[in-house]
Amino acid sequence: MIVVKLGGSLFGTPELQSWMKVLADYSKQVPIVIVPGGGPFADQVRAADSHYKLSNKAAHHMAILAMKQFGLLLAELAASAHIIHSLSHVRSPFSIWLPDDNLLQQAELDHSWSVTSDSIALWLASRLSAQYLILIKRTHANTTSIATLIQEQTLDASFSAIFTSNKTDTKILHYQDFERFGAFSQQESLSLI
Repeated sequence: MIVVKLGGSLFGTPELQSWMKVLADYSKQVPIVIVPGGGPFADQVRAADSHYKLSNKAAHHMAILAMKQFGLLLAELAASAHIIHSLSHVRSPFSIWLPDDNLLQQAELDHSWSVTSDSIALWLASRLSAQYLILIKRTHANTTSIATLIQEQTLDASFSAIFTSNKTDTKILHYQDFERFGAFSQQESLSLI
């Protein structure tokens, strides 16, 4: 199984639909679970947080709902995708995970902006014993060092700690590389240093 986190920054790009087609096709070989980013829905949470000074808990909960909204959008782009809400419902070869309120009970996932959909995808990949976690991003990752990627704000601040306790072979792909997805295993994997 492969967990693929589709960054919310792909919202509005023609590549988003291309990714959904490529992933649907690839899922005929290996099961794929998509973790949605937050996209413009998370941007609205950030705006509300800036305006109203939300508590960390409220902002985190609202950001999870933003992921859910983006996931529903992704499901509209891929009729073959099966929506799942819990880990026990992964039965389809091509699934989109919509996080539910149970995620708020996970002690590993801090209720703050230091945990984004990247760390949540890593947490999920570990729970599903996925062979790979693939993070699709609009930014080019010029390193495989998690520490550097956090410093550059390509990954969230909690990713390193979650990776330490939930090691999953993780790779970052650029959002325009959808035609080369089949060769992802040749990409260098992320490491702590």
